[in-house]
Amino acid sequence: MEGAKKGLVMIYTGPGKGKTTAALGTAFRAIGQGLKVLMVQFIKGSWHYGELDTAQMLGPEHIEIRPMGRGFVKIGAEKPDPEDVRLVEEAWEFGRRSMMTGDYGLVIFDEINYAISYKMLAAEKVVEALKCKPEMTHVILTGRNAHPSLVEMADLVTEMREVKHPYQRGILAQRGVDY
Repeated sequence: MEGAKKGLVMIYTGPGKGKTTAALGTAFRAIGQGLKVLMVQFIKGSWHYGELDTAQMLGPEHIEIRPMGRGFVKIGAEKPDPEDVRLVEEAWEFGRRSMMTGDYGLVIFDEINYAISYKMLAAEKVVEALKCKPEMTHVILTGRNAHPSLVEMADLVTEMREVKHPYQRGILAQRGVDY
């Protein structure tokens, strides 16, 4: 299979910062090579992130970013809020359908790993859809705690690990770097 070309499944996971940023860097590279990009954001919703402005500058013929969550999901002993589950299911169905059209060279499911680890979306659904995606469509899944079945099927898995973080020194999130 020397030199074979195929759409890759990539995962950016781990407790460190940079998962979405790595996905956006790949998106930037894909756009430069003439691929159309879709990013479906599973958790992000109401806040304003710089990547939304950049996507608007590049135009929908290059990149579309869809924030489809509420921006914050309560986790812990209680079950996820039914509204958050509904939004995750809606985001998944939109993203899955869009991926299957073959209209996008790269589809990013941003923070989908959180939705799966919070039991708001079944990993099996995602695995099955990825097995059936168009052959040349690349897919990125981001978020902590990537499910073992997704890690197993992925072509690339990168784990971000925190070595040092500005928050530890009381430095708040910085415009243009963190959002």
